[in-house]
Amino acid sequence: MGCLHSKTTHLHLSPDDPSSLPDTHKPDSANGDQAELEAQAPVFKEYSLDELRKATNGFSSECIVSESGEKAPNVVYRGKLDNNRLVAVKRFSKQSWPDAQQFVQVEAVGVGKLRHKRLVNLVGCCAEGDERLLVAEYMPNDTLSKHLFHWDKKPLPWEMRVRVAYYIAQALDHCNIENRKIYHDLNAYRVLFDEDGDPRLSTFGLMKNSRDGKSYSTNLAYTPPEFLRTGRVIPESVIYSYGTVLLDLLSGKHIPPSHALDLIREKNVLLLMDSSLEGQYVNDDATKLVELASKCLQSEARDRGDIKFLLTVVAPLQKQKEAASHVLMGLPRNTVVVPTMLSPLGKACARMDLTAVHDILLKTGYKDEEGAENELSFQEWTQQVQDMLNTKKFGDIAFRDKDFKNAIEYYSKLVAMMSGPSATVFARRAFSYLMNGQAELALRDAMQAQVCIPEWPTAFYLQALALSKLGMETDAQDMLNDGAAFEAKRHNTWRS
Repeated sequence: MGCLHSKTTHLHLSPDDPSSLPDTHKPDSANGDQAELEAQAPVFKEYSLDELRKATNGFSSECIVSESGEKAPNVVYRGKLDNNRLVAVKRFSKQSWPDAQQFVQVEAVGVGKLRHKRLVNLVGCCAEGDERLLVAEYMPNDTLSKHLFHWDKKPLPWEMRVRVAYYIAQALDHCNIENRKIYHDLNAYRVLFDEDGDPRLSTFGLMKNSRDGKSYSTNLAYTPPEFLRTGRVIPESVIYSYGTVLLDLLSGKHIPPSHALDLIREKNVLLLMDSSLEGQYVNDDATKLVELASKCLQSEARDRGDIKFLLTVVAPLQKQKEAASHVLMGLPRNTVVVPTMLSPLGKACARMDLTAVHDILLKTGYKDEEGAENELSFQEWTQQVQDMLNTKKFGDIAFRDKDFKNAIEYYSKLVAMMSGPSATVFARRAFSYLMNGQAELALRDAMQAQVCIPEWPTAFYLQALALSKLGMETDAQDMLNDGAAFEAKRHNTWRS
């Protein structure tokens, strides 16, 4: 795809006159995008601690998505609500916000009113006992930090870096319009990519990490000078932090601003640029972005310009606006196809209704394994088989009574005792693992059930449940489709 000139390059724009900005700079409500977004993003609400504990499998370490893992002072988890919506749940360290009312009414509710397509919108909070949690939309395609500093397949292309700069400026502009002018610790970790590959700014940064906490947790080398002098954050501090993100985008490294400014002053711009971008940009465009970064990083706040100025500089640098972000980033796009035929078990798994799944597994019993019960009954006279039958009986009773911990224990003994594997035992233990917050072990057992009966829909549906709990939505959907296909095949066989 060739480089195209932006339609805005010929405009002479005044950063102080909103009427002079092209349409792409104006609030999205003018073109209907905001109304569409509000229809998609759920209304902000207060969640109970039980709801969020359930959504995150008891705040399982398997659900942690914070790049610092459990070492982070405030851990972020991937969660799934009862309505099947994926969310990010930020759990603050104990006593971060002693006053529950301040946390909910003064801080969270205010941020929760913001809605914009360039923001990771806040959809809820929780304040019970000494627990304080925020709930936001889930972004499945990692952070800017991951794509810039720890990429696997290919570096982030130039055009995508320009788009990040522009979209984040749009997000900050919207926050400014809504009188949320302070953003705490803007950095590459705060920029996340949604399912379309579009970059969005985390709303977590619109709140400090604690009532009395610092606004900046990054290395002092990246902190605005006025914050170091006074401990206060002003709107111009956000511009400075935006400048540090521009340096990240330009260099592909986390360069201290003082070092970058030395390179710029000495006209060693090539030493600043990411070598992997060679041949992807016009030198004039790179120079403009470098000059903008330099302006943002001025030691005097009044010399940095404002957010409207950022937009006027970055907008003309976009040359492939028609290209989708996921295409530029090389991200796969998978169309979700809802199976046309699902049994009650398939439907229960699709909507993550674990109570219904349990009921159906109980009612089905072992009837999908023809002859298994009779074979065991015929051999009752041997002590070994009698022990095996008793172990199975105790496991089935525990499973029926939802005592899943004991069900796992008895079914594990049974697996070791049986001469041949049982798909139903693996299926029941898989479900018990799921209910015990052990999704990876559940997936393993569901796969074992498939080995026992290769075309058994139940095995595929349980794999879908486990994959969904692990956040692997595309794979989960594939398993649902496979289960439905084998169900249809079985149905057609019966009819013929």
